[in-house]
Amino acid sequence: MKIRNPFLQLTTSEWILWGVSAAAVIISYFFGENNSLLNLIASLTGITSLIFVAKGDVFGQILTVVFSIMYSVISYKFRYYGEMITYLGMTAPVALMSVISWLRHPFESGKAEVKIEKLTRVKIIALVVLNMLITTLFYFILLFFNTPNLIFSTISVATSFAAAFLQFLRSPAYAVAYAANDIVLIILWTLASFENPSFISVVVCFAAFFANDIYGFINWRKMKKRQGEVMELNRQKS
Repeated sequence: MKIRNPFLQLTTSEWILWGVSAAAVIISYFFGENNSLLNLIASLTGITSLIFVAKGDVFGQILTVVFSIMYSVISYKFRYYGEMITYLGMTAPVALMSVISWLRHPFESGKAEVKIEKLTRVKIIALVVLNMLITTLFYFILLFFNTPNLIFSTISVATSFAAAFLQFLRSPAYAVAYAANDIVLIILWTLASFENPSFISVVVCFAAFFANDIYGFINWRKMKKRQGEVMELNRQKS
């Protein structure tokens, strides 16, 4: 069995985006105070996962599972229980399901790129209803645990679930939801860094995530257009 090296598929612009993001995280880590090595490793893993998710490559989902576990540990240390429960109990399992879904739905046989799907009315309604139920449930769970910055933590749950669900559905809209989640997390960890400066590297991490998610949305739109053109061409030939 031939082992695929996903890094060989990165374009020059993607290497530049990854390099700038990684450099920002590393610099903030070494210039911060009492930084945890786990913060650095998790941040680099997360950035790398986003590059491959932006390409529609299932390798990105595998890295997302790894990142979710590490990020849950970081969140637990600061008592951001909403983040911990969200990523460990929702983002990681959904990413694992996405691995299966993406492997089962490649755009072309033998290729790493996932087939993009259109959001139907039924899927949108399911997303809205499930998001409302889960966000309400998590609000009371977070309230019970006396979670810091409760409102922002609750909003983070809502945006995280929407992003994970849309990613599972193979929709470009996932990147918009994750970009919104990135903004919430930048606020959350900025507040946390006032108490513990070591979390500044996490703030920089999610700022890099935001840039990568914007790229993901742009690239998935291009992928969707190209896939549509290829499918139309194949229909004309058949």
